Amino acid sequence: MASRNQQQQPEISQSWGSGSNRIAAINVEGTTPSPNVTTNNDDKSFVDQQKHGWKKFLAFVGPGFLVSIAYLDPGNMETDLQAGANHQYELLWVILIGLIFALIIQSLAANLGVSTGKHLSELCKAEYPRFVKYCLWLLAELAVIAADIPEVIGTAFALNILFHIPVWVGVLLTGFSTLLLLSLQRYGVRKLEMLIAILVIIMAGCFFGEMSYVKPPAVDVLKGLFIPKLSGQSATGDAIALLGALVMPHNLFLHSALVLSRKVPNSVRGIKDACRYFLIESGIALFVALLINVAIVSVSGTVCSAPNLSENISDQCNNITLNSASFLLKNVLGKLSSIVYGIALLASGQCSTITGTYAGQFIMQGFLDMKMRKWLRNLMTRSIAITPSLIVSIIGGPQGAGRLIIIASMMLSFELPFALIPLLKFSSSSTKMGPHKNSIYIIVISWILSLGIIGINVYYLSTGFVGWLIHNDLPKVGNVFISIIVFPLMAIYLLAIIYLTLRKDTVVTFIEPTKEDPVAQTNMENGLVYPNGQMELGHVPYREDLADIPLPS
Repeated sequence: MASRNQQQQPEISQSWGSGSNRIAAINVEGTTPSPNVTTNNDDKSFVDQQKHGWKKFLAFVGPGFLVSIAYLDPGNMETDLQAGANHQYELLWVILIGLIFALIIQSLAANLGVSTGKHLSELCKAEYPRFVKYCLWLLAELAVIAADIPEVIGTAFALNILFHIPVWVGVLLTGFSTLLLLSLQRYGVRKLEMLIAILVIIMAGCFFGEMSYVKPPAVDVLKGLFIPKLSGQSATGDAIALLGALVMPHNLFLHSALVLSRKVPNSVRGIKDACRYFLIESGIALFVALLINVAIVSVSGTVCSAPNLSENISDQCNNITLNSASFLLKNVLGKLSSIVYGIALLASGQCSTITGTYAGQFIMQGFLDMKMRKWLRNLMTRSIAITPSLIVSIIGGPQGAGRLIIIASMMLSFELPFALIPLLKFSSSSTKMGPHKNSIYIIVISWILSLGIIGINVYYLSTGFVGWLIHNDLPKVGNVFISIIVFPLMAIYLLAIIYLTLRKDTVVTFIEPTKEDPVAQTNMENGLVYPNGQMELGHVPYREDLADIPLPS
């Protein structure tokens, strides 16, 4: 196989040394192995590969659910709470479209990894010139840091709720808490993640219980889900923050790498089955995430829009943050609401940190071919994320820290095109995916949704900045100086998106069997591979460098 050969073709990046081309029926050098007759063991293996059912599906369960944790992190909770308090059910459609879009692109990321044997950052390194590659790496790292800010502040809020520690002190302690969590993985990470998942489910159960108590009007909830509407001064900004919290760029790198920890049969049918199972798993996980996000928005919207609100509750709704949202659960939990909410918030932040750490590791390994110890990688990312969180929490207090979560979510939305566009192009390319490239329907739908999100971002960025220039109190010289800096940056942002969209892919990673050789074509379809010239039936060698990912077997 090409994955075992350390010599590279000129058109393939030098990083193309480990892993496997899932589909290739001939090696990178182009020499066709000579077929032989399969053995009885091979036939038995082939029969085993054709088995279907829930047991085969469970073998692929893990990556989608681990990625879906990011859709229930403190950043999502913060944007959900503020969307409900400020706009009631009006922005529920953003959550629905965001999670449908997330399902599409997460499945594309999984398909890309399964079909090519490489994750997204490795393909970016192979495809793009050096300068573009480093720019994409830097943006991906910034996305990981921006995603880590809500985890830092969410954990600090949880410590404040549970132990009455000042928020800025809690921010400092988050670095140690994450290192402690990573050290505990040695004693059984699956049990630890199961415990955290249970705590998050408890929090979700609380919001579902509160939802059944306050009884939000079903008609208004359905209208919010299926009738797009943006009204009010901050609706567009809150909608972008919701999208940024839901569709995060580092998740695309993460999912395309996580699927490589699964053994996939080296056949067209085996790869299609794996892609289907990963799609089903992601669909189930994201449907659960949809229900929980809708419940949080509905509870926040119903409680904060109730008639005859007390002055205290009204103030809390107007300034709602993760730190003060436990009052929403008092109808169900009473005095225990703050304790249960704090524990679940702590669990949400720490669980999301695990996914962020792995995403950062894959990004660095893929773009730079460099690996770091998990604790060192986490410490570096967390230290950078702590800095703005600490400054804002000291100056602005809990309210300022909560606002920083919204800003971080908006940053993720603006950075999304630089992971999304390469994913869409690679997964739609026959030179990358071979027979597993996207259908025309998926191409059209994914590009329409992507361009829609990019268009909203550009519109909000331009109009928001122009509005700020008009209404701020700075002297004219200051406005001119800021405009000289910001407008060229906006132009570079647009030009970079156009470049990624229009650039033609040049690196070929899928090698099609000779059409004149029906034996090679049949072998590829049936999963016959030829290591060392001997024909046998089996799995494509999976990524050994990803085998330590703590997923259920």
